[in-house]
Amino acid sequence: MVRAYTRKEYIRKNPNSRVVQYDMGNLRDEFPVSVSLAVKKPTQIRHNSLEAARIASNRLMQRAAGRMGYHLKLRVYPHQIVRENPMATGAGADRVQSGMRNAFGKPISVEAVVKKNQRIITIDCQERHFEQAKVALKRAGMKMPVPCKVVVDKGAELIK
Repeated sequence: MVRAYTRKEYIRKNPNSRVVQYDMGNLRDEFPVSVSLAVKKPTQIRHNSLEAARIASNRLMQRAAGRMGYHLKLRVYPHQIVRENPMATGAGADRVQSGMRNAFGKPISVEAVVKKNQRIITIDCQERHFEQAKVALKRAGMKMPVPCKVVVDKGAELIK
């Protein structure tokens, strides 16, 4: 019997994601305005960037709207495993290493694979907190390795 192996069987340890929470704020109420952060190009976003963006936007929204005045949702999950073939440096490194032979690599990180115009973070809020939500998403976009844009998903007619 021939057994087909997948690449995940070769990876001994799955690196942990640093993303702590995916839903923050008021999880029960419905809000009239929904604003999202969308990427402009297809890319891969590491878990460090996602967590930094989440912290930056959540902190600003918590100060502006209070603990229960918004709902912030991180909409991507880092599942792609990043591997690195560690190379030795210094004197005698050429005798120790085997170059690119058996260069599968060790897992070092996880990342989320996103497509063009995919929403990364969504904030639901009241119309009076729309400007703060927009600023929070712009700050989150600065933590991303790709150009981002702020998109109004719901309640565009309520905003002046």
